[in-house]
Amino acid sequence: MFGVIAGIIFGAADVALMIPMPHPNKGVAMLGAFFSRFAIGFLIGVTRMPVPGWLRGIIVGLLISIPDAIMTKAYGPILATGVIGGAIIGALAPR
Repeated sequence: MFGVIAGIIFGAADVALMIPMPHPNKGVAMLGAFFSRFAIGFLIGVTRMPVPGWLRGIIVGLLISIPDAIMTKAYGPILATGVIGGAIIGALAPR
């Protein structure tokens, strides 16, 4: 349950960050961003690794964000939000 809630919150936050940005197909971009960030929150909630939670979050956030960053060539913002959000969710996630 934690992962679903974290994913929804992270997805909504990422979509909110995209509102002022211009994009030719904004609706599709926002939907894709939401589900990418939802996946990060969900997967952090259901994965177990022999590392601290914040590091698990960084690993999951980075792995999910890399394809989006490559496709859009917006490496900095996408990787940064994935890693930072992942670290926060991972630190808060139950063990």
